[in-house]
Amino acid sequence: MGQLNEDVEPLSVNSDPAEEQVDEEDQEDASSTILPDLRGSSPSVHFSKSCLKNVFSVILLFLYLLLMAVAVFLVYQTIADFREKLKHPVMSVSYKEVPFYDAPGIALYPGKAELLTCKHHFYDYIPPLVNPGQPGEIGCIIERINYTDPFTNQSKKHAVIVQGPQDVKKRELVFMQFHLNETDQDFSAIDYLLFSSFQEFLHSPNKSEFMKACESSYSSWKFSGGFRTWVKMSLVKTKEEDGREAVEFRQEISVVNYIERRTEARGDQLFFVVFEWKDPFIQEVQDIVTANPWNMIALLCGIFLALFKAADFAKLSVKWMIKIRKRHLKRRSQVLNHIS
Repeated sequence: MGQLNEDVEPLSVNSDPAEEQVDEEDQEDASSTILPDLRGSSPSVHFSKSCLKNVFSVILLFLYLLLMAVAVFLVYQTIADFREKLKHPVMSVSYKEVPFYDAPGIALYPGKAELLTCKHHFYDYIPPLVNPGQPGEIGCIIERINYTDPFTNQSKKHAVIVQGPQDVKKRELVFMQFHLNETDQDFSAIDYLLFSSFQEFLHSPNKSEFMKACESSYSSWKFSGGFRTWVKMSLVKTKEEDGREAVEFRQEISVVNYIERRTEARGDQLFFVVFEWKDPFIQEVQDIVTANPWNMIALLCGIFLALFKAADFAKLSVKWMIKIRKRHLKRRSQVLNHIS
């Protein structure tokens, strides 16, 4: 009997190294798998837990993939909106109040008509006419010039250039009277145009070319005989994309019939015109690009950060799913080995 005991003990000692070859994680998995079986629990409980974890991981993965798709769409939409705002700047309108205007130039083309009177008045008051149709006082700065028509380059044009009103606070106005003798035309009118600076015209080295450029750039209007035409001017300055400034005149015109009291008038026409500033506000227009590159850069940085975080989470979720799957298979194989 003593000999038999000595033969059995080496066998029990030799079986221990085979069991110690399992790593710690496998031992934990095996013990956690086998112990419930020893307590009488079903292996389907572990399978259901693993299945729920996998389903939850897949749902999270798809959720973050959806968030990544939304982030990519936001990047595209942000860049598209930025390019659209660059192509279509917003018009900005502001008003600048001035006590005085730079005296504009009033270019009149009387044709056969004769300038009888020209005076500056204030506070919208025009004294009663004295001897209408007769030459009177010329109290304006006037320049007369001849130049070639810029559109035909053949016919000559005669222009009377008058200095316009300046003091808008005192409601300064310029009143002019023209006279036209008998004419064979059915309708009679005098053309005129406005340009921004009379002083610029005076200091121009080539006044003919200056007037040709003005006629090409500015619009012309008319006032008719037998009426008093009251022109109220307003100034609009537009800043171009290349930095240049364009000037435009806008007008409000009111016409009042002239009551003829001359007994000797036989077919001749009288023209009355008044030029005045409408208000002391200069309208300034410029295009403003509302697209702010810094806002776009900050938004893109936030979107790309969210993309990287989502990609990192998706990567970790995939690794976790693979690990859970391997652990489940390992536990299953251990359970099967234990049962066998």
